[in-house]
Amino acid sequence: MSEDGLPPLREVIARHGLDARKSLGQNFLFDLNLTRRIARSAAPLDGSTVVEIGPGPGGLTRALLLEGARKVIAVEKDARALPALQEIAAHYPGRLEIIEADALRYDWAAHIAGDAKIVANLPYNIATPLLTGWLTSPWPPWFSSLTLMFQKEVAERIVAAPGSESYGRLAIISQWCATAKKLFDIDRRAFTPPPKITSSVVQLIPRRERLPACDVAVLEKVTAAAFGQRRKMLRSSLKSLGPEIAKVLDDLAIAANLRAEQLAVADFARIAAALGSKTA
Repeated sequence: MSEDGLPPLREVIARHGLDARKSLGQNFLFDLNLTRRIARSAAPLDGSTVVEIGPGPGGLTRALLLEGARKVIAVEKDARALPALQEIAAHYPGRLEIIEADALRYDWAAHIAGDAKIVANLPYNIATPLLTGWLTSPWPPWFSSLTLMFQKEVAERIVAAPGSESYGRLAIISQWCATAKKLFDIDRRAFTPPPKITSSVVQLIPRRERLPACDVAVLEKVTAAAFGQRRKMLRSSLKSLGPEIAKVLDDLAIAANLRAEQLAVADFARIAAALGSKTA
């Protein structure tokens, strides 16, 4: 038996025939010390509702419950994993709710009451769309923190600073909405099967207000134009946004000869706000 009184995860996987499937972006973590480290990163968990996406056989689920989460809501698309999760639910009566659903299509705000913490080893193939979907939803959000595992390259794009090679659209939307920091890396050999890349755990704490305030859709258009031609100056890369862009930049005292990577997150939001006010 493991520390939590449940069978070792390898035994659970073998008994239920839960081979990790590449089509579902699955890579399982067996090390309870490692999953508990991830769970503790979202502390305090006492009294918290935690939403987990893609729990698979429940390695992180068990760690979250062991670390004191009041309730875990596990959203799993793979029906093969449900019996293993139900065994965990029986071991922790009333503390684990299992939802069979596609996380990309789930209406989170309609089903999650009050603030929740999202903690997940996200399936690689849906990690970025899930994050951007949460961050571009109505604000303030239904979650109070996100502690998530990504491919290291994606993690670095989320926390990237202006001027860095990784700075781009994902950094803008993430840092406009939240404070973001990379916590630690996880070696590929910790997973079964081992992916080809290193993973990283990132934590995002939502801002009460996204400032400067602007329309999310306009901000996405601005960043798409700017970073779609990131080596060009703003006067060229943003001209597709309309003839007024030159005046907008001038009014905001943003030099038109700068490149996208030289602008702060707030500058992009200021541009989006100004463009939005002209089309309102």
